[in-house]
Amino acid sequence: MKIVLSTLNARYAHASLGLRYLRANMRELREHTHIHEFVIGQKTEDVAEQLLLLNPDVLGLGVYIWNIVESTRLVTQLKLLKPELVIVLGGPEVSYEHEQQPIVQLADHLITGWGDVSFYELISTLATPQAVSIQKIIPGKQPPLEAIAWPYDEFSIHDLAQRTLYVEASRGCPFKCEFCLSSLDKTAWAFPQDEFLAQLDSLYQRGARVFKFVDRTFNLKIDASLGILDFFLAKLALAEQAGEPLPFLHFELVPDHLPERLKEVIALFPPGTLQFEIGIQTLNPEVQSLISRRQKNQLALDNLVWLRQHSNAHLHVDLIAGLPGENLASFADGFNQLVAARPHEIQFGILKRLRGTPIIRHTETYALRFNPEPPYNILSTDQLDFLTLQRMARFGRFWDLIANSGRFSQSLPHVLGDSAFDRFMVFSDWLFEQSKTSHSLAVDRLFDYLVRFVDTPRFIGEPEVAIMAINADRARVSLNARSGAKPAVDTSRSTPKRQRRHLDANLPAVPA
Repeated sequence: MKIVLSTLNARYAHASLGLRYLRANMRELREHTHIHEFVIGQKTEDVAEQLLLLNPDVLGLGVYIWNIVESTRLVTQLKLLKPELVIVLGGPEVSYEHEQQPIVQLADHLITGWGDVSFYELISTLATPQAVSIQKIIPGKQPPLEAIAWPYDEFSIHDLAQRTLYVEASRGCPFKCEFCLSSLDKTAWAFPQDEFLAQLDSLYQRGARVFKFVDRTFNLKIDASLGILDFFLAKLALAEQAGEPLPFLHFELVPDHLPERLKEVIALFPPGTLQFEIGIQTLNPEVQSLISRRQKNQLALDNLVWLRQHSNAHLHVDLIAGLPGENLASFADGFNQLVAARPHEIQFGILKRLRGTPIIRHTETYALRFNPEPPYNILSTDQLDFLTLQRMARFGRFWDLIANSGRFSQSLPHVLGDSAFDRFMVFSDWLFEQSKTSHSLAVDRLFDYLVRFVDTPRFIGEPEVAIMAINADRARVSLNARSGAKPAVDTSRSTPKRQRRHLDANLPAVPA
């Protein structure tokens, strides 16, 4: 029996951790199990051809919100071309509310939830000559974490050199935020730390330098967090002594849980080595209560300010538009508070109704209208009509291109003035009027649009001063042929390009 594990990743740089867990836990069938990944946007016929050329008996397919449409097309074609191919689905998009999903109807089996050991059990049963009848929907077993084989040897040397490396020190989440699938977890479970650190050491020795932790709550247990940070501090010291590229680490951080002993260690990391993704989501206490989110807002903001002022960590903060009970003024107030804390990036997201999440219980009370097609984004609420949410979505896209990119650090304060949300919304509306798009805007065009905007009545400020700042930014990113600007950081480090831009010298503070 030949087993192929596959998925359609969002980008080539992503390497599926889930598929590697499955192969690592295939026991005697591991050598008969092969991973072949694809990227969304590839022609379905081409993907089907490559899979069929492998002549598999079983295909295990990971299904996610970003690939459900293309995965459904793929399974449809495969079943037409090779009906005897056994197709087994798994992943968050098909683990809940699967009864009416076309892809589930087409497939032979579906493993919901954890598949680490359940996929092996299913395939080993299928391989038995006297195989008994097997149910189509199989609830995935959740074994103790120490019973799960480590997946990290499944990353190839090519993966380590060219792709994002995902690792996890724990699974689950104790918080119950209703927009998140992790709200369905009962708690968080930690992998045995000594064994986990040994796996990290093996990856490091093989050349891994960028580690993205997928833990939902990295700093939930401080002793465990410190153990991991101390491990990487030791690696940093060795790399500096040897003149080698320094590792880059990404963690999801609980914003209101930052005790002093954790701060002390965070402060030891040099620039370009540490990134925190911090889910603020909303700063409206009433909305937080409504969606079962526990967060001490002032402490969270104070911690953001501390991290910005006393650490070298790159701060990527998440905010969600369209939550039940939140109006435009409330969202704008939260956004302004975050801008005042000066994180490097504010990820302005639109609420999505992930299958299985409890957010649906507010649908009627707050007139939540979700897109029935992926990515199931909110289209309107009782507080935000469709046209307003469209404007907010464009705001988020333009904010990502201008503010989060790190290319417009001197220009941005002139656009924001003393009212960040309102002023940037004015610019966003104007930019859409002029460009007729919120996508495919090249960097040089954005600079040109900024120059034009500051010369309109909608701009509040001193046009001459703003133009000087825009020209300085243009030169710094080497779009001006006369620029001799060079990054102020060592580009031999493993810091990703986007984060590296924010390390450029003398970034001005965004006005509070």
